[in-house]
Amino acid sequence: MDNVYIQVLFAVGLFSVILFLIEAGRFLRARHRTDNVESARAGHVVVEGAIFGLMGLMLAFTFSWSFVRFDTRRHLIIEEANYIRTAYLRLSLLPSQAQSELQEKFRQYVDARVAAYRAFPDSAKVEVGINQATAIQGEIWPMAVAASQRMASPQASLLILPALNSAFDMANTRYMSIKMHRPVTINCLMGVLVLACSLLAGFSMGDSKARSWVHAIIFAALLTITVYTIIDLEYPRIGLIQVDYIDQALIDVRNAM
Repeated sequence: MDNVYIQVLFAVGLFSVILFLIEAGRFLRARHRTDNVESARAGHVVVEGAIFGLMGLMLAFTFSWSFVRFDTRRHLIIEEANYIRTAYLRLSLLPSQAQSELQEKFRQYVDARVAAYRAFPDSAKVEVGINQATAIQGEIWPMAVAASQRMASPQASLLILPALNSAFDMANTRYMSIKMHRPVTINCLMGVLVLACSLLAGFSMGDSKARSWVHAIIFAALLTITVYTIIDLEYPRIGLIQVDYIDQALIDVRNAM
């Protein structure tokens, strides 16, 4: 619930700041208003158009980047589930004693992986779960190597070990994809452009003596929703946009073990 409150406060705060800057822009324009409005506006149009165009480009760029990363994370979850299913099935090629022991360890490994991602956004619990999964992974590998060396057929070991290696590699790839985010500089630039354009929008609206709250509110609301969505896509599991439902693929694999 704390994250929900923080998100609501962020959205309300951004909306309020944008409205404030629009009013500040109107105030600045009112203090410098001249009788010849068209002549005064002529020198502003080019600058405002360039800045608004830059803001649109930045929003489109960051939204596209965030969505691609969000979509990649979803595919990585499904890929990890598929790799784990394949590795678990191939453990059945081992002798019965080694097979049952390794399959039990593998179930513990998957349980630790599921628990780690269910712990979001508590980073401390996530780290504990990931470390536990890594520790179990360190036990599975030498056991699988030793069991493979005792097998009569070397072809079977060529199926088991690469499958385990792929499952472990995908787990690391998925975890690193969660920890990697846009550079902070990009986020700061996006914020500066949004605030600067809010001020310029108010300045342009100041050419009219009549205040239009409809335009101001719509402008502020759309910018707030856009920025919030971009940030939410970048940090799934924390905001309104979630990937928890994709985790069901890994849970289904675990239930089938």
